[in-house]
Amino acid sequence: MVGIVSYGTYIPRFRIRLGAIAAAWKKDGQDVTQSLLVTEKAVQAPDEDAVTIALEAARSALSGVEGLSPESIEALFVGSESHPYAVNPTSTIVGELLGVGNNYFAADLEFACKAGTAGMQAIAGLIGSGHIRCGMAIGSDTAQSKPHDVLEYTSAAAGVAYIMGHKEPIAELLAYTSYSSDTPDFWRRDGVQYPSHAGRFTGEPAYFAHVMGCSARLFEKTKTQPSDYQHCVFHMPNGRFPRDAAKRLGFSQAQLAPSLVVDSIGNPYSASTMIGLAAVLDIAKPGEKIFMVSYGSGAGSDGFVWKTTAALRQFQSSVVSRQSSVKQHMEQKTYIDYVQYLKQTHKI
Repeated sequence: MVGIVSYGTYIPRFRIRLGAIAAAWKKDGQDVTQSLLVTEKAVQAPDEDAVTIALEAARSALSGVEGLSPESIEALFVGSESHPYAVNPTSTIVGELLGVGNNYFAADLEFACKAGTAGMQAIAGLIGSGHIRCGMAIGSDTAQSKPHDVLEYTSAAAGVAYIMGHKEPIAELLAYTSYSSDTPDFWRRDGVQYPSHAGRFTGEPAYFAHVMGCSARLFEKTKTQPSDYQHCVFHMPNGRFPRDAAKRLGFSQAQLAPSLVVDSIGNPYSASTMIGLAAVLDIAKPGEKIFMVSYGSGAGSDGFVWKTTAALRQFQSSVVSRQSSVKQHMEQKTYIDYVQYLKQTHKI
């Protein structure tokens, strides 16, 4: 059985309220907040990028299991939209700083906001086929958005790392699937600083078509229905989309609520769905099933069914003692104004 052995999260402590962004552009902050169902977002520090954020999450994941050495990692994939180098892999930098050694498969992945979950699927396949015993999948991103673009209100920074393997998993992977198509709702050409998007097109024919399609396939594959799950997790580009998707599929607000970190930290792109899963694992009970579907523009969704194990209880105690739960990260924050935000995200 392939499963999650450990996970680690990292959310930069800097926050900006959506009202502060709206005020800078003479917009009504309350209208923006109510429209997106997001109150504030996490912002990287001036000396942080996708590498440093990935490294923080990875170190946290390694510290979650006693006796787990960096050298046991046989594959390391980093999914991101904001790799600092076009040529020079993020994964090998993280591997070097972790002390993984040289005997591992490293790769950088890009698929908008689902690059991290693509890494989870790839590692699950490598473990399931017997090629490796342990691998790490990371989703890490920094806020990327053009000033005065609608993305500026939600694009955020955070990182999540999952160590997957056979030995004493805290959550078993029961099934996974994907749903993909050529739907260019969001793009950034080589050499262009900021991404572009197709406005409302990103919702109905893009996000919802893929999330609903992937979910239907996952229900069919596992012969399950929403009532069979205690929790659900969906990609969170804003606060409305995951709530709408859950409702359409037949999930309750109670099943979705623990994963909704977007309300307080925004959309950290490749880390979004993965950090939603971490928030659920932080509070889940052993023996619970989790339904999870990511989304990446371009476009595609990855779906997973997880079942927590008895080993989760001890891991949760370790997470709290290390001050590394998602809730604890969200509570450790320092607010900045719009000028400081521009300095930290756009280096002006």
